[in-house]
This record gives sequence, C-alpha cells and structure tokens, in this order.
Amino acid sequence: MNIQATDGHSSVTDRLIQLPKIRDSRGNLTFVQNDDHIPFDIKRVYYLYDVPSGAERAGHAHKELHQLVIAVSGSFSISLDNGYRKETYFLNSPDTGLLVGPGVWRVINDFSSGGVCLVLASMEYDESDYYRDYGQFLQSVR
Repeated sequence: MNIQATDGHSSVTDRLIQLPKIRDSRGNLTFVQNDDHIPFDIKRVYYLYDVPSGAERAGHAHKELHQLVIAVSGSFSISLDNGYRKETYFLNSPDTGLLVGPGVWRVINDFSSGGVCLVLASMEYDESDYYRDYGQFLQSVR
C-alpha cells in the first residue's frame, strides 16, 4: 500500500480489509459475505479486465454508493481523492479488499497484464449517483 498525504484530513478510504483465505493443496479460496466482511449488502458485482496498457478506468465519484475493490488477478493502482486528501493504493492480492465510500473520486490504472478488478457495490447502477465532472465533485464536497 502506498499512501500519499501531507495534510491533517482523515484518510480518504475507510480501510483495507483482509478477507478470509482457505488454504488447500488444490488451491486457495477467498470469500466475502454481507455483514461479516463488509458493512453493506451487495447489490451489484462487476469486474474490469483486458484493460489496455496505459488506460485508466473510473474517473468519477459516487454520492451514496459504497464499494469493495479487489484485485482478483494481477494488479492495479487506485487513486482516491476526497477533495482534501489524495491517496494511492496498489492492490495485488485476491484476499485483500479496499473499501471506498461515497464522496471519493477514484481513478484505476496501471493494470498488469491479466489484471482483473472485482467491485462489490452497495447499490444497483444509478446514473444519478455519479459525479462525472471533477469540478462539480469538488464543489459538492467543499
């Protein structure tokens, strides 16, 4: 994890979560359960894959949505910005998730070859929950 911040504001994200890892000679298994590992019910699941070298994903914030972001294969960086503080995390383990709450601008990039980003979300897709303009996002959080 690489955190970049110098001001007095609190952390951008809630926390990194270590998920259960069941080790077996046939391979490992990790799972996520509502209320046991994350503080929200999962309403939507999606994943990003085959992201070309140099491409960025996300580039938005949410008004109400909570997410758990997991690198289920390979690695990527996720940069978070709450309007006061910026942090960058490098995710590369399928048994570690990053909780990202509402009011946080996110950019996902630096995908490794074969990198897969799994996102567990607290809400179904709702376009009205998005900030897609960074200037409008900053006005809303400040």
